[in-house]
Amino acid sequence: MPLLLRYQFHRLSARLHRLRIALHARGWRGVATRIVGRSPHGEHRRSDEDAARRVAQPLGNARLSTVRILMVDVTTPRPDRDSGSMRASRLMQLLVELGYRVDFLPDDGRSAGHYTDDLAALGVRVLHVPGGGKRARWLIEHAPGYAAVIVSRYHLAEAVFPLLRRAAPNTRRILDTVDLHHLRERREAERNADRRLLRLSAETRRRELAMIDAADTSWVVSPHEQDLIAREQPLACIRVVSNLHEPVEHVPGPQGRAGLLFVGGAGHPPNLDAVSWLLDDLFPAMRAALPELELHLVGEGLDRFVQHSTAGVVVHGHVPDLTPLLHRARLGVAPLRFGAGVKGKVNLGMSHGLPMVVTGCAAEGLHLVDGEHALIADTSQTFVSAIVTLCADDALWDRLSHAGQALTQRHFSADAAREAVLASLPPSEHTA
Repeated sequence: MPLLLRYQFHRLSARLHRLRIALHARGWRGVATRIVGRSPHGEHRRSDEDAARRVAQPLGNARLSTVRILMVDVTTPRPDRDSGSMRASRLMQLLVELGYRVDFLPDDGRSAGHYTDDLAALGVRVLHVPGGGKRARWLIEHAPGYAAVIVSRYHLAEAVFPLLRRAAPNTRRILDTVDLHHLRERREAERNADRRLLRLSAETRRRELAMIDAADTSWVVSPHEQDLIAREQPLACIRVVSNLHEPVEHVPGPQGRAGLLFVGGAGHPPNLDAVSWLLDDLFPAMRAALPELELHLVGEGLDRFVQHSTAGVVVHGHVPDLTPLLHRARLGVAPLRFGAGVKGKVNLGMSHGLPMVVTGCAAEGLHLVDGEHALIADTSQTFVSAIVTLCADDALWDRLSHAGQALTQRHFSADAAREAVLASLPPSEHTA
């Protein structure tokens, strides 16, 4: 099969599989979201012709004389809207700081307004190549000039990696799993006793492991997922590159704080399940014990998902800057009952010194010790009890706040990721 046709075939196959999962798990609305893609929300979208002109600009001798890295993701990161975007943008910033010339290729071919400009301000060149066929031809022509190509998510790698193997055999192929999709899907299927989703998750597992096998190096976000893959594929090179956060300075103390904060977009099924549990079970019991308690729900689409009015619940939808809420809330909550990867909402809270009450699922991969870095509870009774305790105990609040920030610095800062990133890539001019 010709290389271009093979690329299109793999791309279509991967897309159909993701659409089948979206249709089964979220109905036609989920399918529509995947087909239409994420819009830049009020940002001006440049035309395809303008995007093509930007790609056609020559790299220049200065770029050709340095170690160049290409990163490919579904769309341009929007770090104020989801954890994966925050990680992607900070990862590219780290690569630039390490001395690499970084180009970013969004698979949707779109410019994303100020999000594109923000990457450019970091020193990242954003390339826009509209159309799958044009993108394949662009990769065939330009991929050999990159020392490594980092592809985020297995379903993009299904089309890109076979093309790279033929067109750029000397370019390192790195798969950034972001989280293990098959693990998240299997857990959702088991929780809901959903046999069809369980079968679909098995197909995802086959595809995801195949891409890990095709990569020179794969990145996972936690030692837990590293161990899972090591048992499945002991010969694969797996490195931990987790979420990237820096502890903030000048964290306000517990005095004057009030309310609970949940952060998570409605486009992610684990978040919707967590909000349902919060509203239907957890928060009414919390209000019975603490009648003045408020719950703040923050995340894109939550204002549309939460239709009914509940006393004490404030639904914010998307909030571009969470800092004021993080510094006013008494506690952060993450009552996730399924999922995979490392939960950015927990990282975000701890980096701002906000004590967290989380489930065991939400704590996975975070190196948390119950009572030392956060409170961990998996039943309604223990979760509510943890909230009541932490709302009343300033000494415990202070201890968890400081310990959470220290843990963030140790495991989730740029310094923590630097060694694994450097070990995956050829030396840059700064590191040679």
